[in-house]
Amino acid sequence: MQPTDREVESAADALRAGEVVAFPTETVYGLGAAARNVEAVQRVFALKRRPRSHPLIVHLADASELPRWARQITSPAQQLAARFWPGPLTLVLLRAEGVPDAVTGGQDTVALRVPSHPVARRLLAAFGDGIAAPSANRYGHVSPTRAQHVRDEFGSALRWLLDGGDCDVGLESTIVDCSGPVPRLLRPGSITLTQLRAVVPQVEAGAAVESPRVPGSDAAHYAPRTPLAVIADEALEDTVSRASAAGRRCAVLARRAARRTLQEMTWINAGADVARFGHDLYAHLRELDRAGAACILVQAPPPGDDWEAVRDRLRRASDPVAQSELTDALRPGVLP
Repeated sequence: MQPTDREVESAADALRAGEVVAFPTETVYGLGAAARNVEAVQRVFALKRRPRSHPLIVHLADASELPRWARQITSPAQQLAARFWPGPLTLVLLRAEGVPDAVTGGQDTVALRVPSHPVARRLLAAFGDGIAAPSANRYGHVSPTRAQHVRDEFGSALRWLLDGGDCDVGLESTIVDCSGPVPRLLRPGSITLTQLRAVVPQVEAGAAVESPRVPGSDAAHYAPRTPLAVIADEALEDTVSRASAAGRRCAVLARRAARRTLQEMTWINAGADVARFGHDLYAHLRELDRAGAACILVQAPPPGDDWEAVRDRLRRASDPVAQSELTDALRPGVLP
């Protein structure tokens, strides 16, 4: 599943020519453009149908490139980069002179990361500069963790795609804002708050009023087209049973097998291992999205720092109307 050197060089040439190239990272597939080419970056926004005010993450080949993109590299940023790069961590810093507004969403900060996926690293080395790359999907939709997901999203509208197989992590990167006096975790990912604090104890959880906008922070995001609701474990079968009795098919994503089989039901047992659950989450949501169901029910994740990224993605993917209807359906004698 590894592209040839010629394919990687051709993709780098395409970036230099202002084209958009999809490529794998260890988190999700990215939709990349030369970060200093404003017209190329605007093509990414157009393909994704993404609001121009939303910042992009700039991917770098190595931490030594930071001074070209950030004007003030704080001690917490240096410590976190030394520990977690290359890897699924994005650092937000004050941008250097010349970093385009198109990348930062007009803010005075820039989001930077050094990915660990070998294909991403080969592409960055061949290109020789930063690549701005949001996830390679339509805005707000489920992120892609396989090359086929990217093809499903864009089809012939996207010419360049490097296939690097399944992404290792499967959830977007952890984002930490290091642009102010107190580092803040703005988006949870596979690197947890506990792991961050083991390196920089003063990391705070959650955005402050003055925190910059970052990718994936919208209240609604990462959503399948089928309405999704997060539901307590003990209510799963009863809710599916009521829906089935009303002739409505439910698709379920759980950490266990179904306790009883119902005709109008598709059930995926994703297991209880958090790394595997996160790795497969988007692939499972895409599969359930194709099941022809009236809704997708997801078993509520357990508490704990290690499940926070999954909870965050499901919270943003859940449909408020579907969530309300299912809550009402749990009342005795009421069908969804």
